[in-house]
Amino acid sequence: MMADPYAILGVGKSAGADEIRRAYRKLAKELHPDARPGDREAEERFKQVTQAFKLLSNAETRAKFDRGEIDAQGRERAPFHYRSRPDAPPGQRGPAGRFEDISDIFSDLFADRARGPGAQRRTARGADLRGEITVSFEEALTGAKKRVSLQGARPIEISVPAGVEDGQVLRLRGQGAGAPGGRAGDALITVRISAHPWFRREGLDVRLDLPVSLKEAVLGGAVRAPTVDGPVEVRVPAGTSSGALLRLRGRGAPGPDGKRGDQIIRLMVDLPPGDPALEDFAEGWSPPSGYDPRRRLRS
Repeated sequence: MMADPYAILGVGKSAGADEIRRAYRKLAKELHPDARPGDREAEERFKQVTQAFKLLSNAETRAKFDRGEIDAQGRERAPFHYRSRPDAPPGQRGPAGRFEDISDIFSDLFADRARGPGAQRRTARGADLRGEITVSFEEALTGAKKRVSLQGARPIEISVPAGVEDGQVLRLRGQGAGAPGGRAGDALITVRISAHPWFRREGLDVRLDLPVSLKEAVLGGAVRAPTVDGPVEVRVPAGTSSGALLRLRGRGAPGPDGKRGDQIIRLMVDLPPGDPALEDFAEGWSPPSGYDPRRRLRS
């Protein structure tokens, strides 16, 4: 008969979930058969601490044990008559509840032993495999299907989500290396985004420098501007200076909630080189009285 699970884990009956988990991790790391191969006593204690943790890490079974309705093995005590789960393994029959995923804890505990002989004998989780994929600027905003090669493994097809950022790592559960008797690791895919010749991204906004002629800047008018969704017509206000900004709502990158940012257009006056007519005009033009284009820079 197993002793008091609180005593086995070395915690008090008022211990919280985090304290119970820490106690189990410490004991499991010390007693695991991979850490002490051939030690029968340690193996037996390891089984006891694991059973104790299963019972106490579940709020329902812990409460029933504290009330005396089940014993340390999770079995019902008379006169209580709870329906057992016939398919449950020994030590988990009686109250139905979800235990913490012990394999997840083991994968954390023994990550530093992944290359050691112990991991060769007993592996709770396969190794993660890494890969890298390059997508275009447009694909990063709209999403795409891509094939990627992993380290020493077959290529796999992945869905690149809309709005992915450069350097973001996509985790594909169970697509990593397999493990005998355990679950497969994950695939970790780093996304690289190709530079675009005129678009650039800042958060959820997409920025564009749009050249306009001197006449368009002075008189204003409609001009065509590229967006990630295709070209659109925008209106340049009369008297526009280089650096003026236009905002196109909802033309940027999608966020986690699906809502898109904006496209910010910076208007840049572009002058033709060596135009005699423009040079003659500039020679005869005088700015209005008091005009100083650099007045904002004076202290």
